[in-house]
Amino acid sequence: MIIPARYNGPPGSGNGGWCAGVFAAASGLGGTVEVTLRQPPPLETPLTLDGGEVHDPDGRLIAQVRGVDEVPEVVPPVDVDTARAASAAYPGLVDHPFPGCFVCGPGRADGLRIFPGRLPDGRTAAPFTAPAEVDAATVWAALDCPGGWAVIDAGRPYVLGRMTAVLEGLPTPGDECVVTGMADGVWGRKAVVRTSLYAPDGRLLGRALAAWIALSEA
Repeated sequence: MIIPARYNGPPGSGNGGWCAGVFAAASGLGGTVEVTLRQPPPLETPLTLDGGEVHDPDGRLIAQVRGVDEVPEVVPPVDVDTARAASAAYPGLVDHPFPGCFVCGPGRADGLRIFPGRLPDGRTAAPFTAPAEVDAATVWAALDCPGGWAVIDAGRPYVLGRMTAVLEGLPTPGDECVVTGMADGVWGRKAVVRTSLYAPDGRLLGRALAAWIALSEA
């Protein structure tokens, strides 16, 4: 496996959700899959998956993958107009810790451009137009950042530590989907969040539970 450079999150490493989706797909596991990132996933580097562990050429443990029984609870949907209105107030348009992120970075014209804004009840929501090429990693990526933006504040960036997801289907290229996120709680530097992705007709396409880790104290 190689994570192409365009699928970055923070500078120099892969977007956590995209990489988790690649690792989950490579594992061949069905149902709910949990991916724990032990190192920032390197870009343009051959990675091997064996026995549920992803290693780089130097033998460093990058990630662990396993099937789990727990199914993440859904985050309730909103209609696309509500998602668009929330997205217009996306705080990352003004202050983004990683503006080049493939998923949510405003500096990436070639990215997924998912801009999750806050709803009055604290959830996040954003429209998501499925790209021309869609696979499982695309859905994992779409389920990633909208959860993080339920807890990210100015001066307090977070990165993905663990993601547990189950996919119900893939969007059709060009579909305007809706993704919602919410925080379950914050304990010190650790935040637990959930996300759900919905097709234009309201069908649930995927759901995820994730642990995010703050890089610095406020």
